[in-house]
Amino acid sequence: MVTYNELHSENHDITELSNVLLYLFKERSMCDTGTCCDLFYRYTEKVKHHIDTVDKNLYSKLLTHEDHEIQQLAKNFMSGSQEIKKIIATYIKTWCPKKKADTLAIAKYDQFLKESEDMFELILKRIQDETEKLYPLVRELSNKVT
Repeated sequence: MVTYNELHSENHDITELSNVLLYLFKERSMCDTGTCCDLFYRYTEKVKHHIDTVDKNLYSKLLTHEDHEIQQLAKNFMSGSQEIKKIIATYIKTWCPKKKADTLAIAKYDQFLKESEDMFELILKRIQDETEKLYPLVRELSNKVT
């Protein structure tokens, strides 16, 4: 079982990388650097790993709970996980083609920046929801005596 400290640490790393990447992406000349691309790939791997960790470790107790609202919360988070994975996959396909794996492919910079900002915002919102809603609920249910 993963610990809450590990989850919070992962969230902190993702948040930090989101902020750094967004800062770098706002400067067009930084987007084509290998360093920026490396950070971006590290970011997407961390996000995917974190989502997989949460999916594997937190939902089972919620999905089998007798309270329908708790079950629905777990289903909503799981649905959100799938949506984030799809968004990342589409983003990578659009902006990070495999044939140019060491660079981002930015022909339409304004569109790239907007899609990047939207993706980072979505993931940061997810982290906030995990921290404020999911983790406290799982912790509360784990501490209850049945």
